[in-house]
Amino acid sequence: MHDLVIKNGTLVTPGAVKQTDIAIDEQKIAAIGTSLSGRQEIDAAGRIVFPGVIDAHTHMALPVGGTRSSDDFFTGTRAATCGGVTTIVDFTVGSRDTAIPGDIEHRKQEARDAVIDYALHAEVIGWIPGSVDEFREAIALGVGTFKFYTAYAASGRASDNGTLYHAFRALAPLDAAAFVHCEDEAIIESMLAQMDDDERTGMMALARSRPPVCEGSAIEQVAYFAGETGVRSHIVHVSSGLGLAAVKRAKARGVRLTAETCPQYLLLTRDVYEREDARLFSASPALREHADQEELWSGLRDGTLDLVATDHCPFTRAQKVWKGSFLDLPYGLPGVETLLPLLYSEGVAMGRLDLSDLPRLLSENPAKINGIYPKKGSLAVGSDADIVILDPMKEWTIRADDLHMSTDFSPYEGRKVRGRVAATIARGKVVYSGGVFCGEGGWGEFVPSSR
Repeated sequence: MHDLVIKNGTLVTPGAVKQTDIAIDEQKIAAIGTSLSGRQEIDAAGRIVFPGVIDAHTHMALPVGGTRSSDDFFTGTRAATCGGVTTIVDFTVGSRDTAIPGDIEHRKQEARDAVIDYALHAEVIGWIPGSVDEFREAIALGVGTFKFYTAYAASGRASDNGTLYHAFRALAPLDAAAFVHCEDEAIIESMLAQMDDDERTGMMALARSRPPVCEGSAIEQVAYFAGETGVRSHIVHVSSGLGLAAVKRAKARGVRLTAETCPQYLLLTRDVYEREDARLFSASPALREHADQEELWSGLRDGTLDLVATDHCPFTRAQKVWKGSFLDLPYGLPGVETLLPLLYSEGVAMGRLDLSDLPRLLSENPAKINGIYPKKGSLAVGSDADIVILDPMKEWTIRADDLHMSTDFSPYEGRKVRGRVAATIARGKVVYSGGVFCGEGGWGEFVPSSR
């Protein structure tokens, strides 16, 4: 007799779709087969059973522009469970005045109320070439992915080419990964310099100041350094066809590079910058055109893009009050709760993706790239019992008031969706079921990278 058995569901992995039962004992998957029995049973007949979703790019309680993203680790992971997410990968908050190991320990303290498990990327800000011990110590603390920016020089976050090159050389023999926000700072500044005051008062200026060539140029540079140093590299939030093409070229010549996109770049276009509430859509990279969306969907199908993450960084309407310029807004959008439903509805149900693409893009690849597979991201005996049950026929409409993220705005407000999470199990514990959150703060644990 097992602790918990999910019965009669359609179990979906990247390699198979089959109707079977799955049993859980002591927080692990214990058996997969038929006629299993448990002290607690969930009937998943007519529903899809996926490995728990890993949102590999979130920003909980992130200081931005004099404010802080509106979800902390409790509210953000609570919302995540309601959307089938069982692990997040967040970021340390780096600075020129702190060292990476200390940033990791501080962030773990901030995450102690997490409802689900979490891993961390380490922000690299103010790193001095030659300081390899910081990377080694971070890896010893369980963090094997390091975040760099090629933009945001005004806030001190940007790494110049010399820093990137030497950091990549230091990370390569450690088999650590460089995660990079790719936007060409020089192009951004040149675009801003050509704008008059009137242009800066409209949200469309955000898209004009950060065009697709800005992304493509930065990815090409990062890919060149990655190829020369042999470092594992990962491009976050690819937003454009030009960016996708740069990723494809790098992969074709053997660069150890992976890449992600986000739901906002698959589903929203720059047309939202013409709306009265355009300020709410401030984020970078900027939103693009319909043609870019089609190319990104194609990149997900053919494997050029390896995963979908949300870049979840929510703010309230009050936090995004208009102050006269798009430059004065905090950048970021909410999304951790709607990741799986949107990818199922707009991807699988619309015929853009196969059903088995979802566990590849939302579970297995995020786990592998972040060094937490097969503990996470797998429906296999011995893996953590992180499981989501989706009702594929449930139709609903996204409304911020009905969601659990700590914001009064959803970029997908009013969108009709097919497919809704019926239950979420995190390390064997039912944390969401039948529309009710039933998890608890502090259940989540830090998951160290195995690299």
